[in-house]
Amino acid sequence: MLELLKGHYAYFFLMLLFVIGLYAMMMKKNLMKKIMGMSMVQSATIMVWIVAAFKHGGTVPILDRSIPVDNPDLYINPLPHTLMLTAIVVAVVTLGVSFALVISIYRNFKSLDEPTILKRMK
Repeated sequence: MLELLKGHYAYFFLMLLFVIGLYAMMMKKNLMKKIMGMSMVQSATIMVWIVAAFKHGGTVPILDRSIPVDNPDLYINPLPHTLMLTAIVVAVVTLGVSFALVISIYRNFKSLDEPTILKRMK
C-alpha cells in the first residue's frame, strides 16, 4: 500500500482536489463558492494530464545528436501539453464569463445565495 502511495501521490492529491471541487459545485449554495469549485475541477483535470505526460529523464522531441534516434522512449510526447494549453485558455474564458454572470446576478437580485435568488425570481 505504501509503495502505491509513493509512486502515485500526485494522482491521489489531484483526485482529492477534484472531489473537493465537485463537492463545492454541487453542495454549496453560494455562487462564488460554486465558481471556485469549478475552477478547482478544471485545474485538477489539467494537472492530471500534465502529470500523466511527465516522463522522468525525458527530453523534448527535437533532433539531438547526443540522443539516439532509435530510442523513442527518451522523448516526451508534446500532444498532452499542447492540448492542456488550449484547456487553460478555455478555463480562463469560462471563469471570466462566470464572474460576469455572477456580477449581473448580484446587481439584479442583491444576493449570491442560490435559494434566495430562486425565491426572488418568482
